Amino acid sequence: MEAASEEKLTSVSNLVTAFENSRMSEAAPGAHTLEAKHHHPGGRPPPPTGPWEKPNMEEALGSGPRTVSRRYLSSLKDKLSSGAWRKSCQPRTCPGPGTQEPEEKRIVQELLETEQAYVARLHLLDQVFFQELLEEARSSKAFPEDVVRLIFSNISSIYQFHAQFFLPELQRRLDDWTATPRIGDVIQKLAPFLKMYSEYVKNFERAAELLATWTDKSPSFQEVLTRIQSSKASGSLTLQHHMLEPVQRIPRYELLLKEYVQKLPEESPDRADAQKALDMIFLAAQHSNAAITEMERLQDLWEVYQRLGLEDDIVDPSNTLLREGPVLKISFRRRDPMERYLFLFNNMLLYCVPRVIQVGAQFQVRTRIDVAGMKVRELTDAEFPHSFLVSGKQRTLELQARSQEEMISWIQACQAAIDQIEKRNETFKAVVQGPEGDAQGQELQSEELGLRAPQWVRDKMVTMCMRCQEPFNALTRRRHHCRACGYVVCARCSDYRAELKYDDNRPNRVCFTCYTFLTGNVLPEDKDDRRRGILEKGSVSGSEQNLMGSFLQLLGDKWGKSGTRGWCVIPGDDPLVLYVYAAPQDMRAHTSIPLLGYQVTAGPQGDPRVFQLQQSGQLYTFKAETEELKGRWVKAMERAASGWTPGEPGDGDLSD
Repeated sequence: MEAASEEKLTSVSNLVTAFENSRMSEAAPGAHTLEAKHHHPGGRPPPPTGPWEKPNMEEALGSGPRTVSRRYLSSLKDKLSSGAWRKSCQPRTCPGPGTQEPEEKRIVQELLETEQAYVARLHLLDQVFFQELLEEARSSKAFPEDVVRLIFSNISSIYQFHAQFFLPELQRRLDDWTATPRIGDVIQKLAPFLKMYSEYVKNFERAAELLATWTDKSPSFQEVLTRIQSSKASGSLTLQHHMLEPVQRIPRYELLLKEYVQKLPEESPDRADAQKALDMIFLAAQHSNAAITEMERLQDLWEVYQRLGLEDDIVDPSNTLLREGPVLKISFRRRDPMERYLFLFNNMLLYCVPRVIQVGAQFQVRTRIDVAGMKVRELTDAEFPHSFLVSGKQRTLELQARSQEEMISWIQACQAAIDQIEKRNETFKAVVQGPEGDAQGQELQSEELGLRAPQWVRDKMVTMCMRCQEPFNALTRRRHHCRACGYVVCARCSDYRAELKYDDNRPNRVCFTCYTFLTGNVLPEDKDDRRRGILEKGSVSGSEQNLMGSFLQLLGDKWGKSGTRGWCVIPGDDPLVLYVYAAPQDMRAHTSIPLLGYQVTAGPQGDPRVFQLQQSGQLYTFKAETEELKGRWVKAMERAASGWTPGEPGDGDLSD
C-alpha cells in the first residue's frame, strides 16, 4: 500500500515537474522536447483526467491550440449529469485478475487520481499562465497587471487549497484505508472551503471577455499565451480550456461522491458522514452549473451576432436571445407580403432581411425597435390571417405568422419582454399596456403623436383622402402618408412638416390635423369647415358600433363605376341605412340605401351566396363570400327593412 501511495504522489509530482520543464524548454533556445526529458516510473504515462479530456487526434495534428468547441460545451452538462465519462475502465482502477477490491475503495482511488491530475492543471494555470503573464505585464508595461489578476481571479487560493490540503488529506486517508475506510468526514471538514469557487465562477464571464479583448489588443499578451499554449505541457489546449477546469471540478466531486454513497453497505460507518458531505458538495456544484449555463448562453449569443454581421450597436454580452424566426411583412403598398426575419432580445427587436449572397453575415438589420415602450397585439384581418402588430418608438410593423400557434407564441414572447422591461423601469408603465381591442386600436392616442411610429393605413384600404374626403387618382391627387398618425392623405392635406421625436426630431410630412396638434399653429379656415354631406360617414372598419359590416361583391349594372367589391356597413347609430364604401377606411360612402320597406330575396343566378334588395323598380344585387355570411346579411337587412332598431328586443351585433 505504501509503495502504491508513493508511486501516486510521484505521478502528480512528475506532472508538475513536466509543466515546469516545459516552460524552461520553451524559454531556452534549442531546448529538447519535454518527452525527451520526462520519464515516468515503470514506463506508465500520467493518469488521464478523464476520457472527455483526451485530445482529439485530428485536432492535435492541426496547427495551433484548440478553442472551446460548441459541441464540447453543449454536451458538458449531459456528461456530468449522466456519469457517462466514468463508464470506461481506466487501467489503474481496473482490478487485476484474481483481485476483488470493494467498490467504494475503487471510487476513492478514482477520486484521488483525478485530483492529482486536477492539481497539475491548477499548477499550470497559477504558476505558468498567471505568473508569466504577470511578469510580462511588469516588464513590458504592454498591458495592466490588474487585467491579469482579474482574468485569473482567486486561482492561487484554489491551487494552494487543493495542493496543500485536499490532495494530501485524500492521499493519507487512502493509505490508511484498512484501518479507517471512510472519506465522508474528510470531505465534510474541507467542503466549506469550496465556497471560494463562487468568486471564481462569478468572475468567469468577465474573465473570458478580458481574455478575448487583450488577446486581440496586445501582441505581447498574445505572444505569451501562444508560447504556453503550444507547449507539450498545455496539451495544445487554449487558456480558456484550462480555465474551465475549476468550473467543472465540483460537479465531478458530486458525481463521484454520489456513486460512493450508493456503493456503501448499509452498515457502513461512513454512510451518514458521506451523505452529509454529498449535500455540502451539492450546494457548491450549483455555482458551477450556473457558470456552464452562462457559457452556453454566451456561445449562442455570439453565433447570433455573427449571423447579424457583428454590428457595434447590437453586440452586447448582457443581452439574452428570447426568440427568432421568419415572418411575413404586410406591406402598405404591395399586395403580396415580403419575407423577413425577427430576432427578439430582452431589450430590442431586430427586424431583418435575409441576404441574397450569404458571405459572412446572413441577415441585414433593417430596423431596431426598443422593447421599452413597445406594444404588441393581434390583428383581425381576413385577408392576412395570423397577423399581429408590433408598435415601437422607432417603427410600427404589421407582420404575419405561418400559423395561429406561431402568432400567439410571438405575441407572448414580445409581451413577456415588455413586462420584464416594465418591472425594471417604472417610467414606461403608462406605455407598456396590454393589447387594445377597440376600434381605435390602430390610431395613436393624441398624447403619443410624434413619440412613437404610427401604424400606416394600407393604400388599398382607402380610395379617398382621410382628411378632406376627396377621391384619389394617379395624376392629380396621389396618396401620401402622415408620419405622425399614419393616415393616407392627399398632397394638399399633407403639405406640412413637423419635428417627430421618434425620428430624432427630424422634420417629417404630416397632415394638417397633426401639424396643428404638434406645433400649436392654427390654420386658416378653409373648405374643411364646410357642412358635412349625407354620405360623409366614416366606415369605422371593424367597429363595435356597427350592427353589420363586411366586404360584399356588387353585381349588375346598378353600381356603375363604383366597382365590383364594396365595404358594406349598417351602423349602430343609423340602423335603417346601408352604407357602401369603396374601402374600409374611407371617410365617405359612395352609396347609401334606406332599407325601410325593401324586400330581401334570393338571387336568380343559382348561387346560394347571392341575394337581392328590391323595392319599386330599385334592384341591388350582392354576393357574400360564404353562405353563413349571406345568412347574417339577409337577417340584418330584413330587420332593418321592418323598422327594427337596436333598442328593441332581438339579436345584437351581427358584424363580421
